[in-house]
Amino acid sequence: MGASYAAVVAQPLDAARIIADTLSPEDGAALLFWGVVRNENDGRAVTQLEYHAYEAMAERELLRIADEARERWGTGDIRVVHRVGLLEVGEASIAIAVAAPHRGEAYEASRYVIEQVKRRVPVWKREGYVEGAHEWVPGFTPAAG
Repeated sequence: MGASYAAVVAQPLDAARIIADTLSPEDGAALLFWGVVRNENDGRAVTQLEYHAYEAMAERELLRIADEARERWGTGDIRVVHRVGLLEVGEASIAIAVAAPHRGEAYEASRYVIEQVKRRVPVWKREGYVEGAHEWVPGFTPAAG
């Protein structure tokens, strides 16, 4: 059984480093989900995204999600790194690396992680549009009570 790692960082993500740090000799599959800023959302031209996070809580929840995925699918290491700050179109905002003995488990675990991140992790984003406007994008909402 592998280990989990989670971080919220301000610097650009390094795909090669993240995947290399995830692999072990027991793994026959490695998968990297690389989430990037796209140039359009809901029909509006996007120029940038600004990410904010409650970092300590976000890291704890990212780690909890990675642990859940490892236990459920029996993977090796899972690393989840989320970037904060101002990102331009094409820059990576999140990396999820999953190592596993087989590809099926890696794909399932990766999908689970990104879906749970969107629901549970206190990260907020504000889109910047070509016309100059900026708006917060609906996403994480803290649970009541």
